[in-house]
Amino acid sequence: MGAGSKYKPESFMSEEKDPVTQENTEETKTEIKEVVAEATETATEVVETAKEEATAAETEETVEKEKVQRVTWDDETSRTAHDDFDWTISNRNTLEYTEEEKDNYLAQYDKTFGALKEYEVAKARVVAINGGDVILDINYKADGMIPLSEFRGMEEGLKIGDYVDVYVESKEDENGHLVLSRRKAKLLKAWDTLVDSYENGTIIKGQVVSKTKGGLIVDVLGLETFLPGSQIDIKPITDYDAYVGKTMEFKVVKINEAIKNAVVSHKALIESDLAEQRDAIIHGLEKGQVLEGIVKNITDFGAFMDLGGVDGLLYITDISWGRINHPNEVLEINQKLNVVVLDFDEDKKRISLGLKQLQPHPWEVLEKDIVVGSSVKGKIVNIEDYGGFLEIIPGVEGLIHVSEVSWSSQPVNAREYFQLNQEFEAKVVTIDRDDRKMSLSVKQLTQDPWEKIGDKFPVGSKQTGEVKNLTPYGVFVELESGIGGMVHISDLSWTKRYSHPSEFTKVGTDIDVQILEIDMESRKLSLGHKQLEENPWDTFEKVFPVGSYHDATLIRKDDRGAVVQLPYGLEAFAPSKHIRKEDGTAANVDESLTVKVIEFNRDDKRIIVSHLRYLDDIRREAEGEVKKAENEEKQQTKKAITKQRSSIEMTTLGELEAFSQLKEQLSGSNVKEDAPTAEPVKEEAPKVEETPKAEEAAPVAEEAPKAEEAAPVVEETPAPEPVVEEAKPEPVAEAAPAADVKPDDFKKIEGVGPKIAGLLVAGGFNTFKELSESDVDRLKAILDEAGSRYRMHDPTSWPIQAKMAAEGKWDELEKWQDEHKGGKIE
Repeated sequence: MGAGSKYKPESFMSEEKDPVTQENTEETKTEIKEVVAEATETATEVVETAKEEATAAETEETVEKEKVQRVTWDDETSRTAHDDFDWTISNRNTLEYTEEEKDNYLAQYDKTFGALKEYEVAKARVVAINGGDVILDINYKADGMIPLSEFRGMEEGLKIGDYVDVYVESKEDENGHLVLSRRKAKLLKAWDTLVDSYENGTIIKGQVVSKTKGGLIVDVLGLETFLPGSQIDIKPITDYDAYVGKTMEFKVVKINEAIKNAVVSHKALIESDLAEQRDAIIHGLEKGQVLEGIVKNITDFGAFMDLGGVDGLLYITDISWGRINHPNEVLEINQKLNVVVLDFDEDKKRISLGLKQLQPHPWEVLEKDIVVGSSVKGKIVNIEDYGGFLEIIPGVEGLIHVSEVSWSSQPVNAREYFQLNQEFEAKVVTIDRDDRKMSLSVKQLTQDPWEKIGDKFPVGSKQTGEVKNLTPYGVFVELESGIGGMVHISDLSWTKRYSHPSEFTKVGTDIDVQILEIDMESRKLSLGHKQLEENPWDTFEKVFPVGSYHDATLIRKDDRGAVVQLPYGLEAFAPSKHIRKEDGTAANVDESLTVKVIEFNRDDKRIIVSHLRYLDDIRREAEGEVKKAENEEKQQTKKAITKQRSSIEMTTLGELEAFSQLKEQLSGSNVKEDAPTAEPVKEEAPKVEETPKAEEAAPVAEEAPKAEEAAPVVEETPAPEPVVEEAKPEPVAEAAPAADVKPDDFKKIEGVGPKIAGLLVAGGFNTFKELSESDVDRLKAILDEAGSRYRMHDPTSWPIQAKMAAEGKWDELEKWQDEHKGGKIE
């Protein structure tokens, strides 16, 4: 059928009309419009009339019903005026068909077309080529059109009347056109070909179009597929560019239906050809058979060799009798070699090959003069924790154990001492040609220094060595090559306790030591460092006896307690509860305290001190002084009263009169409140007589602060002459003001504690001004006189600090003390 005759039935019914019929149709439409207009006008008039009648007769029910019926009839007339119009009323050049006739004609028309389904490939005939489009007839209602560009490769050979495969995308799009595709038809056909190759193993052809990562892109019937580099050939390919543009045969080895992608292989074709040849070679193999092969690939663990269609593996350990790090040190790609078959597995198609087996074992040709005691040379080829292996000749090795490296007893780290390919000369210690083993020694090439150790390093001698190693328990010192010993951590210092030797020294430094002991059997030296100095603990026992007080500085602190530094650099330990200060807080590091020695162990070099005990002693001492003063006052008061009683006779009226005078004198003394001795007189007077008034005053007398001042005042009373003669009030009156003078708080000066403050007051210093004007030598003399425990203090800065305190410059003093730690002037 022609291109213009392929249409859908609907298109045909709506578009095929002659001009006369078209003109009649227009006239009919005009008449219909006029009838509709008249019917609409009539309906409008009826509705208006009904409204007027309804308004005039609202109360008459029967009339209202008639009007409603009339209005209803008129509405139906207006609704059907257009819908019930008979459009067939016309006799102007028309031919009428019944519905049955129409269905019959359409059925006959459809029989003229072939069966066509969407999304399938169909045969189409080229009916025309117009410009860039190709018109195709697929025996359907309408022709299809495909761009000429989709027939790439057929432009010159494509002509009218040719049949081609096309893909039916849609039988009718939104514009009623048939949609076809030549490109999709080719892709579907190509995909069917690939699936057939994958399922049935058929061979396909394709052209390599480009190179990509890991392989090549192959065009198979217009569909791009992937050729991995490993599937190009049975041997590794490095130059992929050489295959671009070539047409090759392939087998499909993998497909992906979801994305319509496939992986092809050329190697599979070659392997299938070699399968029979491989089976023939494997069946003819024998152990010990020598074959010629080509090095096909080299890996870290060996080399794969092509034995003529069959691959064999040459392990790295079977390449050479000597040690090699990588097969490429001996082999090259494409190198031809004779190898021996060591083992093979017909089922797994595995063949193990050997190269070194074609040569005699090196132990079999080892020189006969290599015996125990002889010297050999070689290089280190392997290092283990226990030693290094020295290669004498390739394939012959001997072990140098770490114990045969040095005469020193200090452990040797083999991985630090030996290096690969390092050359050594060693002495043969043992050799076993049957077991092919040999042990070597480096140290036996030199004389054993321990043979004359006692002469060169006698016990008690002073030596200098180099620190080689530090451990938590001591320091290893090398006196000379092969000779060394350990200084235990407890032998580093008489006075300090180190938690680790690194606090005392470091590796590589020189240290003076004393030989304490020589152990020839174990080849060990016991060394000491503190033994070079006199043991100070003999003196410390006298300087730091139990119960003595010392100024200390807290240097370390932990959960158990703190380590404090005493004079002469000595360290002591104070338990946690014993470093609490007067306010209840714990002392901090670098804080100075006065401590009391509560334990001294000369043998264990241990001193335990306590700041808490010191505070307790100070508190008890203060309480004792107060009680002592009170007791003394009471004794003086008792003596004065007893003396007064002995001088008074109470049997005469004259004596009573004298007592009255004494009472008046005592009463007068109470009036003088400002007199320094008034209060003591009031306290002691009541005990002169056993009268009621004396008994009432007795409690007041017990509060007297100073009995020495009260007694002379009592003697001033107008009692008998012996009492008056002994009264001497003048000295008491002069001493009282001096007792009221309160010295400045010298503890505000850095480096001055309570004890030293008392020493300064006893030395005549009561104010900061007096201390600021003092001579430093005088201050040192005061400290020297106080004892050895105070000589460690440096009073150089005390006058400087006292001057700032005397001038009231407290902020400046605090800043100065922060800048000069401990009040010391550098």
